[in-house]
Amino acid sequence: MRVVELIEKKRDGQELSESEIRALIQGYTSGQVPDYQMSAFAMAVCWRGMSDAETVALTLAMAESGSTLDLSAIPGIKVDKHSTGGVGDKTTLVLGPLVASVGVAVAKMSGRGLGHTGGTIDKLESIPGFRADLSMDAFVEQVKKIGIAVAGQTHELAPADKSLYALRDVTGTVRSIPLIASSIMSKKLASGADAIVLDVKVGDGAFMKDVEQAKMLAEAMVRIGHQAGRRTVAVLTQMEQPLGYAVGNALEVREAVQTLRGQGPEDLTELCLTLGAQMVVLAGKAADPEEARAKLQKALHSGAALQKFQELVSSQGGDSRVVDDLAVLPKAPVVRMMHASATGVVRAIHAEGVGLVAMRLGAGRATRDDQIHPGVGVVLQRKVGQSVVAGDPLVEIHAQTDADAEAAVEALAHCIEIADGSAFTPPLILDIVGEATASETGPSELVRAARQAREGAYVPYSKFAVGAAIRLGSGEIVTGANVENASYGLTNCAERTAIFRFVTSEAYRRGERIASIAVIADSDGPVAPCGACRQVLAEFCTADTPVELADMKGNVKRTTVGELLPYAFGAAQMQGSDEDRSK
Repeated sequence: MRVVELIEKKRDGQELSESEIRALIQGYTSGQVPDYQMSAFAMAVCWRGMSDAETVALTLAMAESGSTLDLSAIPGIKVDKHSTGGVGDKTTLVLGPLVASVGVAVAKMSGRGLGHTGGTIDKLESIPGFRADLSMDAFVEQVKKIGIAVAGQTHELAPADKSLYALRDVTGTVRSIPLIASSIMSKKLASGADAIVLDVKVGDGAFMKDVEQAKMLAEAMVRIGHQAGRRTVAVLTQMEQPLGYAVGNALEVREAVQTLRGQGPEDLTELCLTLGAQMVVLAGKAADPEEARAKLQKALHSGAALQKFQELVSSQGGDSRVVDDLAVLPKAPVVRMMHASATGVVRAIHAEGVGLVAMRLGAGRATRDDQIHPGVGVVLQRKVGQSVVAGDPLVEIHAQTDADAEAAVEALAHCIEIADGSAFTPPLILDIVGEATASETGPSELVRAARQAREGAYVPYSKFAVGAAIRLGSGEIVTGANVENASYGLTNCAERTAIFRFVTSEAYRRGERIASIAVIADSDGPVAPCGACRQVLAEFCTADTPVELADMKGNVKRTTVGELLPYAFGAAQMQGSDEDRSK
């Protein structure tokens, strides 16, 4: 193999074979392919992309470049979860014990934090005595014994990915969806799980800033998983603000314990229930997400999830008193409250900025050699969409020194925006890509929102309830249901209810637009909008706005507004022709 020929082939847009990609990765891992040639290859991929077959071949070659975990000794289907990284993301601390408490084996390999995103291992190690450096034998035995183990990721897993990622980081080749997808999935495949749930973060505090790009990444990873024989689901979740209230290692452990007690933030709880439901279904412990969610909620309320967390901590040498006494966690010597400077609604909390503030306080690392201070960080007192009065507590700062706390106050002032307006709830779950039931691809988050809206229908005459949901460009979801009248001409369909709610809202006045639509009914197959609704859709959407038409059995038909009504009325019909106006 002449590496330069492979580089030229990819540069010219040709597809590489599986054997060519495998030989390239093997040569790079062994040191026969130098960094400068691998850099050229990565840049060619950035420019030309990769086919699905190439991306799968690259993923498998990197997964097989080192050791792979054998989890076959653990009974049942093993489901792994991966997050693309965010601020305040303590999901694994809640999700792992929660899912394990309903009988799903959780064998989790996690990493440490770098930059503005925190690491699960750093958080767990803020619990006095907790050990994450388990041998593989001890790791497997612990999962067999108590159903869960969380250990630090070994250097032997996918070493080719580690080397290639470091190279991409300094050669401007990070932002390539095939390279990102293969990097993430190579480690997941090497970790030995039978099924994978991916939490793809989107927004200011995430690696992927744009919803469309994030969805492309999610779809690419799901395709890789399926072609590699792993059932894979990707959940797109909002990261415009920190998850929960706490950002900082011991502070996040405290919040995770509170969540396992059933007293946690709504967004963290909802995310764990959503991801957990997918994991439980993939593990074969429930037929659908609704059944799985009910099991998880019962485990939260009964204390079973909290007890499983206690078992995890105790098994890995940690002080298990933490579940009853949060005072055993490290504390920062300086605690200072930052207060709101204005009255209004919190419009934005820039997640990346908050994460960087926490990192500078010592909660994260600017470089891999930086020391972590487990007690420092910030705790938000308000979230996006909540009202605040000037002088109200806004952020609680936990710092090593008064100077650090003062610097944090100044930096946070630029991270939080307060403006006039009404309170609102920003979206959290943006979409789900992949399998959502045990036997078939399930409905999207938008279809599920329409299903919930349908429960509010007023249909005493037809008994035919319909729900609709529209997603705005910001990700916000507006719903509606049909409302009937004894005079059928006065009846309002679900689609129009949702659209009229949107058009009369502040979101419309500030320039928001409809990005996608879903409609669901208990019909024989997906239901289509009536003619009047199609015309209203044409008025407030573009012709290529996606539309999902669904029935209650889970069947979904995807179309567009233009396909539903190709010859919609426009301004010309409303105003009349030049000839009409001259009469």
